[in-house]
Amino acid sequence: MVSVEKILEKHDFDIEGGNFNKAGTVSTRIKSILKHRQLPDEIVRRSAIVCYEAEINIVSYAKKGVISLTVIPDKIIIEANDEGPGIPNIELAMQQGYSTANQQIREMGFGAGMGLYNIKTYSDVFDITSEVNKGTFLKMAINLI
Repeated sequence: MVSVEKILEKHDFDIEGGNFNKAGTVSTRIKSILKHRQLPDEIVRRSAIVCYEAEINIVSYAKKGVISLTVIPDKIIIEANDEGPGIPNIELAMQQGYSTANQQIREMGFGAGMGLYNIKTYSDVFDITSEVNKGTFLKMAINLI
């Protein structure tokens, strides 16, 4: 846990599962917050990618979720916590191209099986835990130093 005095900025964003009309709004908001802090473009880009992929996963698979942004002096921490079906096989889900998206999600242009792979690729630290029929928790960090 990060001590309160080290937190420079903290935000929590609720995400509604199944609402593809709002998909991407949280990642756009986080990108704006980080740009306002005048962080390097590459850090902002990586953070936006990580957030977007997590957000799309919540919208696609969960009933609801929360994405949290915490900025501390040496890193950006993004956490995604959802109430969804959980992931029965995390190792399989982490494989590039693996997807459980239904046809409707694919027809909207999502579900290519790159979400978790991209999150891991663009994060300096990535941790995932999931419980079937309960939900999934992701913690990603992007180093500023």
